[in-house]
Amino acid sequence: MGVVHQDDGWRLPDELWAKMQPLLPPRPPHPLGCHNPRVPDRQAMDAILLVLRTALPWDALKATDICHPSSAYRRFREWLAAGVFREFWRQGLHAYAALVGIDLEWLALDGAMAKAPLGGEKTGPNPTDRGKKGSKKSLLTDGRGAPLGLRVAGANVNDHKLMHSTLQSLPVERPSPTEHAPQGLCLDKGYDYDRVRALAVQYGFTLHLRRRGEPDQPLESGKKARRWVVERTHGWLQQVSPSAGALGEA
Repeated sequence: MGVVHQDDGWRLPDELWAKMQPLLPPRPPHPLGCHNPRVPDRQAMDAILLVLRTALPWDALKATDICHPSSAYRRFREWLAAGVFREFWRQGLHAYAALVGIDLEWLALDGAMAKAPLGGEKTGPNPTDRGKKGSKKSLLTDGRGAPLGLRVAGANVNDHKLMHSTLQSLPVERPSPTEHAPQGLCLDKGYDYDRVRALAVQYGFTLHLRRRGEPDQPLESGKKARRWVVERTHGWLQQVSPSAGALGEA
């Protein structure tokens, strides 16, 4: 009989672990043929998610009984390279689509800067934080705010320059828009570039974008604000995972 692990608010609950465990790659052979016992995968995943969700330094794991920092970090790099986190995202989107359906009628895309306490390659000077190292998360959401695409770069990269790679990052197939099922894409004025408009045409989006310098207009009666959902999702991700930028291309 398997051991039941208590869900204390940050450890993986049994139900979630049962879905994640089959996605892990086989244990790689040790080059010397033998070594110290490998930390159990579940312990390593608990430690990784604790770091990513709280921005805790890897070395701070020494003060816990979860997993040694070096073991957790090696496993993180191993699973990141194997696409484990991306596959879990993909399966989550499929479950979301089966439950309520992905709302492709109104999509929203925006970038947000954040601190990058864990560093990593995808960081750069944050112009709003005295040049400290930070990350830029470019996020595409569906009409309810579910994250469909994500790219991470340095904080000094302009939002519109990440649009193409963000649209290419979707882990699930996006159906083509049709006359009867169009797909609107809502952007702020920071995306007012010809390249952005060309990309919208390339991907078949109905673009909703005001030009820079154009005064904001009150929302027409009967119409809903649409772009705020991506800003809300950025807020959620920042609260749940302030170090999400460490996942890079995940």
